[in-house]
Amino acid sequence: IIALLIWEYFGRQSNPLLGTYPTAIFKAFVEMLGDGRLVSAFIESGKPFAAGYAAAAIIGIPVGLLLGRYRFMEAGFGIYITAGYATPLIALVPLMILWFGLGFTVKAVIVFLLSFFPICMNTWFGVKAVPKTLIEVGTAFCASQGAIMRGIVVPATIPYIMAGLRLGIGKAVIAIVIAEFQTAVSGLGGVIINSANSFRTAEMFVPVLLIMIVAVLLTAMVGWLEKFVAPWQAEITQHENA
Repeated sequence: IIALLIWEYFGRQSNPLLGTYPTAIFKAFVEMLGDGRLVSAFIESGKPFAAGYAAAAIIGIPVGLLLGRYRFMEAGFGIYITAGYATPLIALVPLMILWFGLGFTVKAVIVFLLSFFPICMNTWFGVKAVPKTLIEVGTAFCASQGAIMRGIVVPATIPYIMAGLRLGIGKAVIAIVIAEFQTAVSGLGGVIINSANSFRTAEMFVPVLLIMIVAVLLTAMVGWLEKFVAPWQAEITQHENA
């Protein structure tokens, strides 16, 4: 509240072309919500975001599990995952545009690429962090490799998977905005660009703040999901903090 009041006070003193303040942003939010621009832009950004992020999670988690569990997979493909994680993938956006055009597909691909690697890497390192004694106990009881994966490796790796999903959300949010800046200039990214070009600063801040709020909510949702799929982890954390 204090930060908003300070922003309100100093924002009113600034040039409206260069700065804004919370009440002006709220007024612009109501106007954009009323004329439907904000809703349509949100839906247009949300579809490729959801598709790309879901694909990254569905593919990244199993790939990370395989890389961490089997040495030949790690030896054969680990270097490519590491290289992809370290590569500035934003530099490949012009190439993605040439391959996939300017519509839904290229946005989903960019979101997928930026969010896949943190999810995969975290899962991979999570599997490597599973105590070998647990796997040896499973082997001693004649458990199959599939049973060890389902009953030991995956449950022990869930905290790392969830951390990767959280990191992936941040990368995916950045990816969808950059994709819309560079491609069709549509969706929330298009609203930001068009508002900035027209010096409508208050309108420009509306999608920026909306993206921030959505990212926070999605991150909190992943935390809730972790409590749902791995309730024992919350109990362990509480005991450690105590």
